[in-house]
Amino acid sequence: MPEALAATYPEATLQTCIVHLIRNSLDYAGWKERKQLAAALKPIYNAASAEAAEAELCEFEEGPWGQKLPTVVASWRRAWSNVIPFFAFPPAVRRVIYTTNAIESVNSRLRKIIKTRGHFPNDEAATKLIWRALRNITSEWSRAAHDWKTAMNQFAILYEDRFTKVMR
Repeated sequence: MPEALAATYPEATLQTCIVHLIRNSLDYAGWKERKQLAAALKPIYNAASAEAAEAELCEFEEGPWGQKLPTVVASWRRAWSNVIPFFAFPPAVRRVIYTTNAIESVNSRLRKIIKTRGHFPNDEAATKLIWRALRNITSEWSRAAHDWKTAMNQFAILYEDRFTKVMR
């Protein structure tokens, strides 16, 4: 799937949801071990750079958790090429982009609206329904994500030409 997205959107930066990666890792541990495992994974995603995170992952792998749960290390290694983009951003921006939960929530609500509608006489009817649904969904948002202004400024620098086009 990521390869298909990259082919369709060659300028896109693909990033794995860090929260989902952690949750997936916790699934391999027993219920009583989850808190300790989460604490052991924290240095990886809190690292200052991709190189430092790689070193932390290697340390995790060689440590007791890596020996006990090699499947956790394997899942992080499989996703690593889509974890690395996360480290290009400063910590304030990482707090905004570490999870896809907000996006998934919007997608879930849109799917529910479309599913209850069933079919559409034409593309314009579908577009209009989605636009109205998005308008209703966003009207419920009370405030921007914490540190959004910092993230927005960083995105304007990193994605200069694409970001400013959207904002105009």
